[in-house]
Amino acid sequence: MGTVRRISSEERLTTSFVLSAYAFEPSPSRRVDEFPRYLPYHEGNRTLIVEAEGETLAAATSIPMRQNLRGAVLPMAGVAGVATHPLARRQGHVRTLLHQLLDEVREEGHALTALYPFRPSFYARFGYVGLPKPRTVTFSPADLAPLLRADLPGEVGWERIGTGYPARREFTERCLRERHGFAVFPDYRDVRLRDDDDRWLLTARVDGALTGAVTYRIDDHGGELVADDLLFTDPYARSLLLQFFARHVDQVERVSVRLAADELPELWLTDLAVHVQAMTARPGSSAPMGRLLTLDALAGLPAGPGRVRVELTDDRWLAGTHLLDGTTGSLELRGGTATATSVPAATLTAAGLSALAYGVLDPIEVQLRGLGQVPADAAAELRRIFPRQVPYLFADF
Repeated sequence: MGTVRRISSEERLTTSFVLSAYAFEPSPSRRVDEFPRYLPYHEGNRTLIVEAEGETLAAATSIPMRQNLRGAVLPMAGVAGVATHPLARRQGHVRTLLHQLLDEVREEGHALTALYPFRPSFYARFGYVGLPKPRTVTFSPADLAPLLRADLPGEVGWERIGTGYPARREFTERCLRERHGFAVFPDYRDVRLRDDDDRWLLTARVDGALTGAVTYRIDDHGGELVADDLLFTDPYARSLLLQFFARHVDQVERVSVRLAADELPELWLTDLAVHVQAMTARPGSSAPMGRLLTLDALAGLPAGPGRVRVELTDDRWLAGTHLLDGTTGSLELRGGTATATSVPAATLTAAGLSALAYGVLDPIEVQLRGLGQVPADAAAELRRIFPRQVPYLFADF
């Protein structure tokens, strides 16, 4: 079966980087000579490999990130670079790696974990549940013309991301504090955006405060202005950013931007014609997934006035019977003999509880998906404790 070990930074050049390039890029890779340049952006990652007789059979990496869960910013392990040698596939190597990797990051204090799956059903076996995929919105800058006549408070700033990176990092940190589901990279990984310097940075400020930011590039004259995630705190900031895009009407044919799943661009302007797309496909275009690694992630979260007893089953990391009590407005957890027998009860898998915590499924949907047994009275309590919310992962890894 091979031996699992954690590799050093330099070893990535001949092990995990090679497998990832084969699995996720055009192959044979023409970027082997570029691999050393990427080492600084992986320096704090944890990478495990399975090897036998000097051959790397599989690899998996965790990135120490932070994520907002219902207002609490928690340590989150972003799992990436999961790849297997083509002659060693379907032999259980990834399962072995993930068990050890998640054991280790949980021991380090990571309460959450997220990833972008090569096949969602595979990671569902490890307790992960699907999260919304951002929408890509495409429209003509000509349709933004009404914004050119709008007198908006505030101003925009425009510069290369290489110089504007600190402002962008500052704003994503604000989004991390304020937006459910939002996740950011550690500094050593995020600075690659600054170092590549292949984007423009557009910012919005109102009364001197940073209220919006977006990075973008233009593919060609008469082509497309391709924007990354449009980040903003209010409609004024969004309108300032879009007003800037409207000024490109004689330069590009269309504008595309990425948006959180709960944003409604069809309502931005009366005559705005938009194409909104969120496509998932296997392989290559899956929505993200996430899960709780420890119940400590739930303690103290804002909660509605519900009270329910939950039995957790079929999971390596979450188990036991626990009383979830949100009657004080702050979620309390009690286990063992402290659990009440006179309150509604439900049986949940780790994916079922994670789906409720992230706000992506209703308790009845949890049962319909086979992620637990949730009677109607327990469903009502869980619905109060975990009101439906739309998470926005943001970080793409």
